[in-house]
Amino acid sequence: MAVSPSNVTELDPVWTRIQQEARAAIVAEPLIGGLIHSGILHHDTLESALAHRIAMKLASSEMSEQILRELANEAIAADPDLAAATRADMVAILDRDPACHRLLQPLLFFKGFQAIQSYRLGHWLWANDYRDLAYFIQMRVSEVFGVDIHPGARLGRGVMIDHAHSIVIGETAVVGDNVSMLHSVTLGGTGKEDDDRHPKIENGVLIGAGAKVLGNITIGHCSRIAAGSVVLEAVPPMKTVAGVPAKIVGEAGCSQPSLTMDQLLNSCNG
Repeated sequence: MAVSPSNVTELDPVWTRIQQEARAAIVAEPLIGGLIHSGILHHDTLESALAHRIAMKLASSEMSEQILRELANEAIAADPDLAAATRADMVAILDRDPACHRLLQPLLFFKGFQAIQSYRLGHWLWANDYRDLAYFIQMRVSEVFGVDIHPGARLGRGVMIDHAHSIVIGETAVVGDNVSMLHSVTLGGTGKEDDDRHPKIENGVLIGAGAKVLGNITIGHCSRIAAGSVVLEAVPPMKTVAGVPAKIVGEAGCSQPSLTMDQLLNSCNG
């Protein structure tokens, strides 16, 4: 049976849960009611609420909230993958971040989630040859969130950036599905070359705080990069690397390190 626009909300458990959480939040803390209403309850869909949130955060004297909201709505309408990626990112945070207890938290409060969704708008603009608008989004994301993701980079679904301060992801970087990284991670180049020069992070990788992955190298699926490491060579799948420069110090220790978020070198069982 075809799904009509009128019953999409009824079939969206993520959005239904967010609305329920929003109403409960107002009962518990009435002073936040204005933010909850304008950010969540005023909207019929998660897509509408997300476009509103991106516009509110990125608007400035140079680009109005209305223009940014229209751009976000256009991108989301044109590319259904954006909505699917948003939900995957949101659920990933709820599953992996012990500080996240409700789905409304990433939407309203978590700059890592908001930065990634803003990047996704910039990437859509980049892919559709709105390059200067894409650069503007990149600039504002960097200014507002302290996260610098080039709009040409490619990020998969279920990506979580915890704390998300001082993240840098270069133009030709690729980040797979279900990747987790912490603050101060750099996926950068090694010089002035103007070609495919940034890392390729495969699915399920966990990147610890302050790690630097440099050059056009592949980090194999379900591997772990220890906090503070500098990775200059490719990493095989399901390995743990640590140090400066990083060396293989053992197995990943579990099948999905990015989901368990275990960063101790001698653990990650399961």
